[in-house]
Amino acid sequence: MHAGRINEGFLASLGPAFLTRLYRRIIRSTGAFAMVADDENGRIVAFCAAAESVGSLYREFVVRDGLAAGITSAPRIVRALPQVIETLRYPATTGTLPRAEILACVTDPAVAGQGVGSRVLHASLTELERRGCSSVKVVAGAANQPALRLYERCGFASHQQISLHDNVESELLVWASS
Repeated sequence: MHAGRINEGFLASLGPAFLTRLYRRIIRSTGAFAMVADDENGRIVAFCAAAESVGSLYREFVVRDGLAAGITSAPRIVRALPQVIETLRYPATTGTLPRAEILACVTDPAVAGQGVGSRVLHASLTELERRGCSSVKVVAGAANQPALRLYERCGFASHQQISLHDNVESELLVWASS
């Protein structure tokens, strides 16, 4: 679902084995999680992945999964090495912004516009708040209007424009609990 719906990032280009390993780490990490919504047949139709600290999650991924992820995705990682380095450095560049982050929020097109994405995002924000995170950041492609509208509807405010990979403009938004 990530690869099919998030096309402005480079993670999908690292292949399904890499994404599977990354999301497995998110689920196994004590500092990260994923909320999912399924339909009446048990098929996942939306998910939201979040981390209390994206830097800590990346370090945990590199230490616990880096070798296996590197072996299964080596040619793709080599081709995307500048983006990999930018991604690993990114948490250190956010300065005084919240450490907690929404990593991805994806809705199947079949249920788009039905509020499913909002529900998994709200559930994720509630869980982050329960874990002591009073503010959260998210990065979305500046041209990804559906994602930006979702985040703004759920209380995120635009903070600044950034360029992470290949000079692709992204919007950094911040949410604070009330």
